[in-house]
Amino acid sequence: MQTTYTVSGMTCGHCANHVTEEVSAIDGVKNVSVSVEGPMVIESDERIPFDAVIAAVSEAGNYTVVEA
Repeated sequence: MQTTYTVSGMTCGHCANHVTEEVSAIDGVKNVSVSVEGPMVIESDERIPFDAVIAAVSEAGNYTVVEA
């Protein structure tokens, strides 16, 4: 299953790396693709709770995430 999100507030690759690390740590996440210019795509077997995604992105920095 792929779920796409928009993450705002990232300004560089370092930001994207922090988001990738935090979201990758969520149970059930198989792969994460994050780009400053594009969407964040999470691959998982089952849908990841949006609250968990919000918490991970917030832990990475002062970023905002919305479902795309």
